[in-house]
Amino acid sequence: MKRVGFLLKVKPEKIQEYRERHRAVWPEMQEALRRNGWHNYSLFMREDGTIFGYVEVEDSFAAVLKGMDQEEINTRWQTYMDGFFQITPGLHADQAMLELEEVFHLD
Repeated sequence: MKRVGFLLKVKPEKIQEYRERHRAVWPEMQEALRRNGWHNYSLFMREDGTIFGYVEVEDSFAAVLKGMDQEEINTRWQTYMDGFFQITPGLHADQAMLELEEVFHLD
């Protein structure tokens, strides 16, 4: 398994609504993530809206993103979450995730 960390930034005025929406992620979306190889997926958020995401993947982060890109439910979820992030206009959040390099892991 490859461990992947990534960053996103939620707009300050959307932080509370972001939390609320993630308390009820659609079951179909969760199933699609699992089906496409997202393991141990977690999101952490600082008070300023900075999101740190963590996921374990079998192949690569690009591969699991590509898999989700083929899922209709992902298109609906990304549209549902449009406007929440400080990203380039026209992109969905899953197109703007900044993958971080792993520099240490305590086995």
